Amino acid sequence: MTDQRHPDIEIYVKNCSLEQLEQWLRERCSTLNKHFSQGLIHEYSGILNDASIPVMIHEKVVGKAWTSVWFKSDRTPWNRDLDCALEASNALDTQVRCIVGGWSNGQDPDEWWRVENGQQEKIQWRTQG
Repeated sequence: MTDQRHPDIEIYVKNCSLEQLEQWLRERCSTLNKHFSQGLIHEYSGILNDASIPVMIHEKVVGKAWTSVWFKSDRTPWNRDLDCALEASNALDTQVRCIVGGWSNGQDPDEWWRVENGQQEKIQWRTQG
């Protein structure tokens, strides 16, 4: 099941500014357009592999350190969240986390990949409400 393409890609980036994330997206996308920005939520569309992909950045989603980057499409260059997390961690030189599997019944929603310095490990990431 690990080779199955995820229906969307979401990663959580630690201690990274909106400007750093936008720069990474500009480098990764052939075009990047911002459509909406209010408070901590920012919506874009980017062209990745000739496909228009909606992208949402939500700052400070888990405490103050974590920002969600959500590619709302199955047409991204990455098959799994982990593939994107590995690339983003390397490009942004920071820790990135993502869910171990796609969201489905029977999977532990607290099981995550922690990616940093080219290394990946499974962790339990229980967030407090």
